[in-house]
Order: sequence, then C-alpha cells, then structure tokens
Amino acid sequence: MYFEIWFEDRKMSVKIGNIDLGEFPLLLAPMEDVSDPPFRFVCKQNGVDMMYTEFISSEGLIRDAAKSRAKLDIFEYERPIGIQIFGSEIDHMREATEIASLAGPDLMDINYGCPVKNVACRGAGSALLQDIDKMVKMTDAVVKATHLPVTVKTRLGWDDTTKNVEEVAERLQDIGIQALTIHGRTRAQLYKGEADWTLIREIKRNPRIKIPIFGNGDVDSIRKAADWRLEYEIDGIMIGRAAIGYPWIFREIKHFFATGKVLAGPTVEERVSVCRTHFEKSIAWKGPRVGVFEMRRHYANYFKGLPDFKNYRMQLVKEENIETIHNILDEVADKFDNIHPIGEMA
Repeated sequence: MYFEIWFEDRKMSVKIGNIDLGEFPLLLAPMEDVSDPPFRFVCKQNGVDMMYTEFISSEGLIRDAAKSRAKLDIFEYERPIGIQIFGSEIDHMREATEIASLAGPDLMDINYGCPVKNVACRGAGSALLQDIDKMVKMTDAVVKATHLPVTVKTRLGWDDTTKNVEEVAERLQDIGIQALTIHGRTRAQLYKGEADWTLIREIKRNPRIKIPIFGNGDVDSIRKAADWRLEYEIDGIMIGRAAIGYPWIFREIKHFFATGKVLAGPTVEERVSVCRTHFEKSIAWKGPRVGVFEMRRHYANYFKGLPDFKNYRMQLVKEENIETIHNILDEVADKFDNIHPIGEMA
C-alpha cells in the first residue's frame, strides 16, 4: 500500500536521550484522573510505546500532598515512562523536578499545554504560552535539576492571534529539551473544534529542529493515524481521549502500520476481560472504595456501541459491591456474546 513505500525510507528509530522508541512511537497522553497505573496497565498490554503519569502539581509535591505523591507511583513493566509536572513558579518547578526524579522515571515532562481554568488562570500549563521568556527560564531550571531527559507538551499558542509554538520549539530545544509534543489547538480552543497540525508540520520541517516532534489531538482512528503520519511528517503520535475505554487503538494502529491490514476490533468477551483487569488493578492500587468509585467513568467507553447497554451501565455505576460488579460483567459477556460492537478504529 502507499504508506508502506513511504515508510521504507523512515527506518530510523526515534530516540529521546538514550531511550529507543522504535520507528514511529505511539505515546499515551498524560490525562488527569485517567492516566493512572490501572489505565496505563491495559494500555501497555495493547502496545503503547511510551506513557506518562497524570500531570502532577509542583506545589503538591513540595507540600508532600498525598494525592500528588501517589501520582509518582510507577512500575517496571511501564517503562519507558515519564513523570509530567506543572506549575507557575520556577523555583518550585526546580524542586519538584528533584523530587520526581527520585521516583525513578525514564524522563521528565513539563506541561505547558493544560487549558483548564484552575491551571491556566494560576499561571501554569498553557498560561506560560503568554510569557515565553518565563517558559524558557522555567524549562532551563528543570533541565538543570535532573539527570533525566526533559521533554515538553504544549499547544499552538494562547489564541489564534498568538500562535507562537515555532518560537517555543526553537528556544526550548536550544536550552536542552529532548522532545516536544504539540497539541494542535490553542488554549482558547480548549478541546473544541478540529485540531490543526499544519504548524506541527512546519516545525518538523524547520532545519533548526533536531529533536523528535510528536503530534497530539483528534487521532481517534487507524486511518487518521496513517494519513496524518504521512501528511504532517511527525516522529510519532500521542493519543489521549481515544484510548479511554479503547486501549486497543494502539495495537490496531501498529498492526495497520506493519501489515497494511485492519485488525478486527475486540470482541465483547475481550472488552469484558480488559475492563475487568482495569477494575481489579484500580481496586488493588486505590483500595476498594475509591477503586470502585473511580472506575465508574470508564464503563460507558469500554462498552460503547453495544445495543441496549444502558441498563447495565446504570447498574455498574451505582453498584458498590465488588463481587456484584464482577457478576454484572459476567452477565454482559453472556448476553452480548454474539454481538460485535460498533465503532472499531478503522
């Protein structure tokens, strides 16, 4: 197929420092309240090449807040994995980097992309896109505070009139970051409208840029991943929301890249099995009460496309007893045994 011919010319591995990610890595985005160890486990099982923790507040790490400290938990099977931090104060980001480095990740990542109000309006996340000089100083402090490779995730700019990511890419590369992930929206867009990867391609084509450039935003299908790999010339793709309840997206995209064929989507039995694994890992890591509660946000996505699933979803999100939840999942597997859900990632 057409993409295979083009791929023949791109057999070099993508590297971040000494971390070899293969020819065209697929990355799991750091998502608040989603990218925790249980979710990362099922994504790793399905072939993701690199993952990040949920983003962690530098202030929380310095205060030794329990929630922030818990997010430092990483496991050997997750490697390579990065810890992502955010904050508004340079000294605090430096100190948080030192703390996070002791947790033993493979790299440190800085969040300059989060658009949500309670982050950006406090001068962190995408707010730094309004002050590139401060962003550069903060990044320099982080780079100097750790022996690990440092990467950055950001957006196109604050709004349509200030798309400054080209300047950001050059200046941050100059002070030592070793990869850059760009979400194809501005902060003003939040997650609305369509992601625009045009500027991402321009950065990749810039002869001054030597570090890997990863694209992020709206990749939710095999076809889009293959087409955008060609069209925008990026070194890899970071996938976020499309993996929620559908970790199979990583194996399906990789299978397509390797063979040119679309892999059949997961059966209902497999959906139940992976959902159950996620559920069990959630309980093991968070404890029964929190594990059961926080798993509720995932059920609808795991069983998206099943006809007349609403009643089961309502049972799953209301139920508190672990054994009963397992029984409901058993019933789902039996009832929908011969039904293939809609919505594979073709």
